Amino acid sequence: MSKPDEALADRLATVAASAVEVGIGNRPTVAAALRDRGVEVTATDIERRSVPEGVEFVLDDVTDPEPAVYEGTDVVYARNLPPELHRPVRSVARTVGATCWFTTLGGDPPVVPVDPESLPGGVTLYRVTDRG
Repeated sequence: MSKPDEALADRLATVAASAVEVGIGNRPTVAAALRDRGVEVTATDIERRSVPEGVEFVLDDVTDPEPAVYEGTDVVYARNLPPELHRPVRSVARTVGATCWFTTLGGDPPVVPVDPESLPGGVTLYRVTDRG
């Protein structure tokens, strides 16, 4: 596993007993690492994806989410989240009372209020705030 993925899993595991990863795509390493740290993980995507054993997968579109997928989770997070999905991910997290964390696609700035945190391996993790 890459150092940024390891750092992301380490950080999220400190704040969550359960997490939903939005848009897992073909990158299940953080979900697997969270599972290995004792976090209950659900992964979502708009297409069927393979996920590691012990990670639940649910077909869901965060722009038209099924709230039950996210209910009861501590953290809703996404990796390499494009700007057009920042608000929908924040909205679903707010709806279920979860915190919202994400990384961006390199040069894309967050379009919602966040507190940035630099993690080992050069990744910036953004925690969505209640400002705005």
